[in-house]
Amino acid sequence: MAGRRGRSRGFMSGVLQGSWGLGALLSGAAYGLLYNYIGWRGLLIIGVLPTLAILYVRRYVKEPEVWLENRRRQRAEKREVKVPLLSIFKLSILGNTVTACWWMASNFVVAYSMTGMFATWLQKDQGLSPALVALPVMLLSIGQFGSGVVWGSIADRIGRRWAIVLPAVLGIPIVPLYLFTDSYAMIVVFYGLQGWLAGGGIWSQAPSYLSERFPTEVRATASGFCFHQGAISGGFASPIVTYFALNWHLGFAIPMAIGTIGGLVSVLLALSVSPETRGKELVADVVLA
Repeated sequence: MAGRRGRSRGFMSGVLQGSWGLGALLSGAAYGLLYNYIGWRGLLIIGVLPTLAILYVRRYVKEPEVWLENRRRQRAEKREVKVPLLSIFKLSILGNTVTACWWMASNFVVAYSMTGMFATWLQKDQGLSPALVALPVMLLSIGQFGSGVVWGSIADRIGRRWAIVLPAVLGIPIVPLYLFTDSYAMIVVFYGLQGWLAGGGIWSQAPSYLSERFPTEVRATASGFCFHQGAISGGFASPIVTYFALNWHLGFAIPMAIGTIGGLVSVLLALSVSPETRGKELVADVVLA
């Protein structure tokens, strides 16, 4: 059973991570169709509704068997990990933690540079209506989901790192094709294409790659820490883009391009010093305690 799960882990990781593109797609549709009627407050209220799914998860989704066995072993061997957050900074895995954080921070810089001020750029610099803004955003979201399926399948064949490296490399020359043009058709086509590359491809292995890099007793803590420090780090991208766009009178396209390309290069550098984990079995062994 474990072997079968391992062989499809990359694919399911891509489906899981890419599914947030479906939410973004619905968000883009809601913006294009409803913004003029209910405003941003109404859209925020709609955005709260999916959180009710946590009630189902809490009641019906079971804990993984490997985690339950690991907890049993910790107690039986009297080697319980009391503070898992500190354990991920032990010398034995510190380098792995740092490079995982670097990778996730780079991913978020790419994401926020691409999307954070994209709608504002289309409205302010290109003068487009909400409906026209929504189309490329929705196509990007479709690409993010589709890329999860495609690159997830590829990851199970050629490895986690290559399934991230390839869309990162391919995404770099796409950036100027949608940012440095006045053609709405080019914006729509190439921003939508970017959804399959920098928009979703580099993200497809976030669940699997983070999980496979850390021992079971700290896996959840390490994945959560690396992911969310990346979100914090990447969160500075949009304010920085805005600062240079307005205070340096550059417009949004140039700083968005620099942030996106710079983030993609950083992804490649982080992965060049990171381990490959394809085929790794998730076991219940107690490693760090």
